[in-house]
Parts: sequence; structure tokens; C-alpha cells
Amino acid sequence: MKFITQKYVIPDVAMESFIDENEIWDFINNTESTIEDVQKVIAKSLSKQRLNLSEVAILVNATDIDSVEAIKEGARTLKKNVYGNRIVLFAPLYIGNECQNNCSYCGFRTSNKNAVRKTLNDQEIISEIEALEENGQKRLVLVYGEHKNYSPEYIAGTVKLAYSVKKGNGEIRRVNINAAPMEIEGFKTVKDAGIGTFQIFQETYHPDAYKKYHLGGKKANFENRLTALDRAQEAGLDDVGIGVLFGLYDWRYEVLALVRHTNHLEACYNVGPHSISFPRIKESSSLDLDTRYFVSDEDFTKLIAILRLAVPYTGMILTAREPAALRNEIIQYGVSQIDGGTKIELGSYSNILNNTQNLNKEQFKVNDERSLSEIVNELLETEMIPSFCTACYRVGRTGEHFMEFSVPGFIKKFCTPNAILTLVEYLIDYADEETSEKGWKVIQKNIDQIDNEKLKKSLIERIERVKKGERDLNY
Repeated sequence: MKFITQKYVIPDVAMESFIDENEIWDFINNTESTIEDVQKVIAKSLSKQRLNLSEVAILVNATDIDSVEAIKEGARTLKKNVYGNRIVLFAPLYIGNECQNNCSYCGFRTSNKNAVRKTLNDQEIISEIEALEENGQKRLVLVYGEHKNYSPEYIAGTVKLAYSVKKGNGEIRRVNINAAPMEIEGFKTVKDAGIGTFQIFQETYHPDAYKKYHLGGKKANFENRLTALDRAQEAGLDDVGIGVLFGLYDWRYEVLALVRHTNHLEACYNVGPHSISFPRIKESSSLDLDTRYFVSDEDFTKLIAILRLAVPYTGMILTAREPAALRNEIIQYGVSQIDGGTKIELGSYSNILNNTQNLNKEQFKVNDERSLSEIVNELLETEMIPSFCTACYRVGRTGEHFMEFSVPGFIKKFCTPNAILTLVEYLIDYADEETSEKGWKVIQKNIDQIDNEKLKKSLIERIERVKKGERDLNY
């Protein structure tokens, strides 16, 4: 796949929006979808080519049972071909829920007088990370409200603190960020702290719907948020994540808009988003929303499969907003990352006596309350490889360099052995006897399937080194 080599430079004046709502609706309203059309689009995706908006519209408009099943099966096949049977695990860590925005769907909104506001101090952050490390976590996404106290310098400081915490064999090897848009200098500051992905979700790409839900604060500026990741790219931060909060507007429109945003980043910077997230609206403190755009489980499963086919090489994140049974089903249709053992009340990881959710202290309700160990165990039962891998980020395979590896399909060759090595660490350092037994069987089965004898021999040697006490080995 060829990419445009000339980068787009942000002008001094405001950038013209790359989201044209009329264009998107024109694709949806004027694109026919037959089973033959669907099969042609799926075949293109399985040849590892990114889809255009017209092709995505064909999948979105498919409603007959045969077409929908073909989409799901295509997504399942593509995931297996590109990502293998691994699932990357991470944990969100909320640093502060002070917020100056007034977003009607969010428990942290400034008008919610029932919200209990808190910002973790350094010692509380350390305690939270130690608790996470004791459970085996290696990857975090730090989450911040939009507030003057959460400056780029403050965020950078918390990132450095997170990396410094070591507990036994535990350490955090990748810190991603979910925070408010910044200016170019701010993005440079957090990049220099060594972050992985910087996530900014547009929430909804429909300007009128956006205005309806965002009633005050800096986030009310649709264009500023839409172009934030362009500023990140200009700052040299080439590892970014996009997302939509499904339930605010028509899911068909949002799917096409996500693909349009992906295409924009690729055209301008030679690299698309590292990940796409698709949270659905769930219960939160004092929530009072129009439910007409809420997405059913059936449509939610379908849209995830469509996104997998549309963007074959982009990571896809399914969060603990969704219940365990649904997550277990949807994983097969293209999801590459999930959070595990999730707690979003500030300070709750280290408070082992508090297992009751309090929506006045949380952004939304967590519907998958399984511990990390339970999720690892269940993944192993289905012969998935739970992965804590951070190798690409730490050896510089990010941004355009990542695309050089991932687009031709080579990334699977890196990811499977790296995933196995991190699973070996987990089994030795954290797993109980039952999980360990399952894990070694899955590891052996995957080693047996490696057809590169040199790689197989090298991986077996590295596993033995981990058994003897070495850590953080990767390809």
C-alpha cells in the first residue's frame, strides 16, 4: 500500500474541517448494498487493503442476515491473519477528575454537583501503580479531566513518576495518555516524558450533535478537538488514538467519520491512528440523555466488525464498559486490546476493601468487574495469548516506522513471540497453579505452530532465560 510522502503543515489560520457531514450522509443514503457487493469489499479487506468511504458504506448498509454474518466472519478471519490469537491487556488509571467542561453524558461534568472531586497526590499515584504491578499489569493509560491543574508539565511529571515505580518484578513499561487537547508545545512536553499513545476521542463527529452535548468549557470547540491530533503530529508525537462515544449520534455516520479521520491522518502524515476506541454510553452519575441513538448489542458487534475490515492494521480497543459475556464474544471480530481488572474510582486499586462502585466518584459504570487474573484465565481457556507486550514502542516501531512493519503483515511475526515472552513473565511472577498450567499449554501450542525454525529456537532460548530470572526480553 502506498502512502503520500509529503506532510501537511498546519497553517497559521484555522484548518478547514476534514469532516463533511453532507459527504458522509451522501455515502450512507446513496450506496446500495447486496451480498455480492459485501463479499467484494470483504475480499479487498482480506487482501490487507484499507477501505474507502464508499466501501465502508456498503458494509454499513448491509442488513440481511447473510451479509452481516459475512462481515463478522471476514473480520474474524482478518484478525487472525493480522494479529494472530493474542489480546493485549492494559489498565486505566484515573489521576484526576477535576474538569472545567460541561459534557452532558459525563459523570465528571462541571455541572454535576454530586461528583466527588479528587486529584491523586504523588504517594497515592505510587500506591495505585504498586497495586497494579502486584497484579501483573505492565501497560497503563493515565486519564485526566480537562482542568487548569492538569497542564502538560503536570501530566509529564505523572508519566515520569509512573515509570519510576518498581514493585518486585513489576514495572510499567508503557504509559498511554487520555487527556485534553494541547497546543504543539504541550504535546512536545508530554512526548519528551516518554509516553506511548496519546488518545483524544472526538465523542461525536457530527457538529450539531457535538454542540448539543458539549455545553461549556474548552471542549465545546468542535474544531479545536477535531484538529488536536494534527497538532500532536506536528509536535512529533506520531502515536495517537481516536475514538467515538457511541450513542450520541447515528452509529453509521460515526463509523464513516472514524474512517475519514483515519484517512486524513494517513494522507497528511503517512501514518494513521495507532488505535481506535469505541466506548458506548453507559450509566453515569446524574445521566439524563436522549436514548434514540443508543446502540444495540447487535449493531455494536456489527460496527466493530466493520471497523476491523475498514482499517486492517489499526489497533482496536474494547473497554470494560461492556459486560464480560459480550466482550468475550466481540473479541473475535477484530479487537486487539482490552482493559482488565478495571477500577475507575480514584484511589481504588490500592483500596482492596472497596469493591462497590460509586457513580458519584466515577466517570461511568464498569460492567466487566473481572479481575486481571480472571480475564487471563478465561483468555487461556479459549487458547488466546494474553499479552503485555510493549516492544514496538520501546524499540522505536511507532508512527510511520510502525506502518512499515504492520502494513505488509510482518508485525504478526514480532507480536506473537513478544506476547509469549510477556505471558511467560506473568505465569512465573503472578499466576496461580491453574492459570499457569493452562498458560504453558497455550505457549507450547503456539511454539509448535512457528514454522521459522531459527525463530522457534531463539524463542525457546529466551523463555529459558526468563525462567532463570531475566525480564523484559523482546524482539
